Amino acid sequence: MVHIKRLQEDGADILAVVGEIDASSSIELDLAIAKSVGEGSTKILVDCSALEYISSAGLGVFMSYIEEFRDKNIRMVLFGMKEKVANTFQILGLADLLHISSNKLEAKKLLNELSV
Repeated sequence: MVHIKRLQEDGADILAVVGEIDASSSIELDLAIAKSVGEGSTKILVDCSALEYISSAGLGVFMSYIEEFRDKNIRMVLFGMKEKVANTFQILGLADLLHISSNKLEAKKLLNELSV
């Protein structure tokens, strides 16, 4: 079960992910990202501080947007991952394909650097 709260802060969409993302709840993550993209957001921060677990289906959602983000010049940074979640991204090599920061402040800084 996952709950995704969407906020606006400093010109960026913040998607706060709470709970677990598995095959059934990954649809909610996909819809939240699609809504941000559909509304023209070019800066997306994903707050993973309350994300307890992510399955391969959830990771696939992030992967499915990489090319579209590149084409549309959309920047996304994930931050605040618990060690278990971060390890999942690391093991599967996604830490090399996605931008990940340890906290919100660093994520905002990286987001702005990427947008230049």
